[in-house]
Amino acid sequence: MRASKSESGFIVKTLRNIVLILLLVVFISIVYNFRNRQSATETALMSSAIASKEFNGIFIRNEKVITFSGNGVLSYNIVDGGKVGSDVIIAEAYPDDAQIGRNREIERLEKELAILEKIQNPGTLESAQPASLSENISESYRSLLYSRDVENYDNVKNHMENLVIQMSTYQIITQQVTGFGKHITDINAELAELKSASIKPSEVIRANDSAYFVSYCDGYESELTPDKLDDITISDINSISDRRSNEDTIVGKMIDGYSWYLAGIIDNSRKEYAVGNHVQLKFDSSDETFDAVISDIRDEGNPEQSIIIVQCSKFNYELVQHRVEKCELIKGSYQGLKVPRESIRFGDIEEKIYNEDGEVTGTSTVNYKGVYILKGEQVVFKKIDVIYEGSDYVLSEIHDGDSSYLALYDDIMTEGDENSG
Repeated sequence: MRASKSESGFIVKTLRNIVLILLLVVFISIVYNFRNRQSATETALMSSAIASKEFNGIFIRNEKVITFSGNGVLSYNIVDGGKVGSDVIIAEAYPDDAQIGRNREIERLEKELAILEKIQNPGTLESAQPASLSENISESYRSLLYSRDVENYDNVKNHMENLVIQMSTYQIITQQVTGFGKHITDINAELAELKSASIKPSEVIRANDSAYFVSYCDGYESELTPDKLDDITISDINSISDRRSNEDTIVGKMIDGYSWYLAGIIDNSRKEYAVGNHVQLKFDSSDETFDAVISDIRDEGNPEQSIIIVQCSKFNYELVQHRVEKCELIKGSYQGLKVPRESIRFGDIEEKIYNEDGEVTGTSTVNYKGVYILKGEQVVFKKIDVIYEGSDYVLSEIHDGDSSYLALYDDIMTEGDENSG
């Protein structure tokens, strides 16, 4: 009998221990699943992205080569990318570099002389007042710094000259200096000596038409023209290099008109780009961004290697220094709710059908792209409106006032059984 009671007690204890172990396992499982469920969500937050592609761009323009006899050295009167009118002197040829150095010194001294004569002008000195001059000096200094910060270097030069004139005038009227008469006399004497030793150019090169000027050629001027854009191939684009001609007779080239083209190869397998799209171009050599439009896009059987032709009309110094340059093609900037790509699902939503009078005539089931979110303990399907696709995420447009769409701060389920609850 005692043995039976002992055996019975053992069984009870064993069963109790088993029950306790099972309860512990269930508790651990609940805690684990709860924590796992909590960690398998991501909050919908605002994010921004730029849709762009990088490629090597080939500049294509109407260009006319300018040459001379090749005798002597050239002194240019026009900077690269500068606009010139018909019959304007582009460059002058001299027997050697000596006269070019003389001309540069003459130009420098004449500018200095013009500033000094303006300072010494009796009208300037008579009307100047220390208080107003001090205020003008401060204003010119602020303007100079602003022009420097926005990289408007033409204005920097003008503000610097004004600052020199104002500060020098202030020195004279406050009797810190007696004047610059002797310096003006010395400059005039030096100018007379330089001009007496000057010689005329052996050759003068003028512009035949109104155009932009560039002081080099690369041999592609007759090959890469707008009228040949339809015939350009992927092989052609890959074979073009950045080079410069070293022929002695080359002066440079004239770029006709305001419009130029950029050709390159991009991956357009997703059909992100189409003819007529307005885009922006950004180049390694320039801080500026250039507005442009896609004029042609085609492939040779593989859309991952599509030829793109972009048209633009803005010139600057940097853009005419290369034939080939790495550039960024910017389609646009986007802002929306960031959604992990792995969380995207498709769900059926029953929607009401309305007639012309706004009356409900029935319902229909529509399949939408969206995500499942945790709302308390419930799992709810929310639609998304994709406006940008990244490699592992998308951006969804915010639809304020429409609760069927994903909203800011919703908890997106990134894994697990979205049909539970």
